[in-house]
Amino acid sequence: MTIDSDTLFQTPWHGVGDFRFDERVAAVFPDMIRRSVPGYGHVVGLTGLIAKRFAKANTCLYDLGCSLGATTLAMAREVQQPGCRLIALDNSEAMLTKAQHHSTDRLIDPLPIEWVLGNIETHPFEPASVFAMNFTLQFIPLDSRDALLRRIAQSLVPGGVLVLAEKVAVEEPDQTWLSELHWDFKRANGYSELEIAGKRQAIEQVLIPESPGQHTARLHQAGFSEVVEFFHCLNFRAWMAIK
Repeated sequence: MTIDSDTLFQTPWHGVGDFRFDERVAAVFPDMIRRSVPGYGHVVGLTGLIAKRFAKANTCLYDLGCSLGATTLAMAREVQQPGCRLIALDNSEAMLTKAQHHSTDRLIDPLPIEWVLGNIETHPFEPASVFAMNFTLQFIPLDSRDALLRRIAQSLVPGGVLVLAEKVAVEEPDQTWLSELHWDFKRANGYSELEIAGKRQAIEQVLIPESPGQHTARLHQAGFSEVVEFFHCLNFRAWMAIK
């Protein structure tokens, strides 16, 4: 797959309003997320390994907010349990179209993938052993997050797992230092001050981070018995929530 360079914010934000996962974002998304999210590749790879460990035969595996399918493909490569169905769900038609176009060339004897256009807040879940939500919950309205996680927990079979990765917010002064280091990470990856400021302005009304404590408390309240943090880099974290 040819990866286009992310130049969307070299001029003021290309559209009116907030950041959205449209065709232009889909075209540059692999480059954008590589240069914006430290450790993204590690989270994706580890999600595949976690799915391999927790997948149970004849259950569903979900990638919620699958974007271009990096996590979906990692799960497909690793899971070997018979009778599993892998469902990749996203509400961006542009993302799903691009994901489907490239997925066939990147897998050998893959676990079957069902690419589904839909809303994860209302989509009916079937009995599942693995859910993945990598940097997805942060785009869900705050007042809808509890209900979504409860539905996920209810849909998991005993011993199933949710992988949750998020950008988090922490108390000052730590948040200031982490934000500055994150901007340094972007500068080191070639983003200009204009690009950094432009994306921050476009995304601040649609990506609402919460504290690590809020995430872990919500997961326990949703019905998960164990919550284990397995990744932490700057203001990005990931957990395994086990039913």
